[in-house]
Amino acid sequence: MTQRTERFRPNLEARKLKGAIAYVILVGAVAVGIIGLGVLLLQVFFQGVDWLRPELIFNFPSRFPEQAGLKAALFGTLWLMGLTALFCVPIGIGAAIYLEEYAPENRLTQLIEINIANLAGVPSIVYGLLGLALFVHGYTFEYGATKIEFNLGRSVLAGALTMSLLVLPIVILASREAIKAVPDTYRQASFALGATKWETIRGVVLPSAFPGMLTGIILAMSRAVGETAPVIAISALVYLTFIPQGPLDRFTVLPIQIYNWVSRPQADFQGLAAGGIVVLLIVLLSMNALAVFLRNKFQSRSIE
Repeated sequence: MTQRTERFRPNLEARKLKGAIAYVILVGAVAVGIIGLGVLLLQVFFQGVDWLRPELIFNFPSRFPEQAGLKAALFGTLWLMGLTALFCVPIGIGAAIYLEEYAPENRLTQLIEINIANLAGVPSIVYGLLGLALFVHGYTFEYGATKIEFNLGRSVLAGALTMSLLVLPIVILASREAIKAVPDTYRQASFALGATKWETIRGVVLPSAFPGMLTGIILAMSRAVGETAPVIAISALVYLTFIPQGPLDRFTVLPIQIYNWVSRPQADFQGLAAGGIVVLLIVLLSMNALAVFLRNKFQSRSIE
């Protein structure tokens, strides 16, 4: 060992010690979050397991805890998620295709990309207030003798449009990353075989990017299903004894119903709220599991 190596050996040992300390601190920070989440989930599960019964799913809300259920909120959530996906998925995928495959490199495109990235970090309550002003109360457009009123009221459609604004940046960003991950050699091979640009996108790029796009879409829907602030802002009802029959009907969702039960002083409603949280977690985990399953399925197809 040379004299130069001996001189740098203490610095090497000090760096290793600092690295080990930093590693322990970071692992400890992760452990604190995981342990806290685990304790919270266990507390909710043990508090609500006694209320996980058929009445919780098939009954409407009631002022009697033993008769109360989540039927209206559950179907309202399904309505809301279905309409949200119907609006935001085609627009999000279309915007991602345009920005990645067609948009020129200029200041306008850069401005659009910056705004999309910024909108993904806007607090959800801001979207709720925007939906309240734009979709719930609406506006009147007059041009000469023509008068068009855009007033959806506190309906499922207004809630779905509000949620679409909330998750649309997430869908666009996830879809762009999935399209960007497709190797450029796939495109060049398609062009070499005589395919047009749109035929290449439709037949080569989208099938290869679909697993990643689908994962982003499901995760965006998972965020939307757990959001409370926007639906509170558009005043979704907390006590409904009917299921929405159409997009213009009044509605409520699982987070709102859980919030209503938690705010009540009776101990039975606290357990009922915990049972509702377990049902909401089951819905979220089911959506995430579906995303993983479909992603793996389409990835295996693309490999074959």
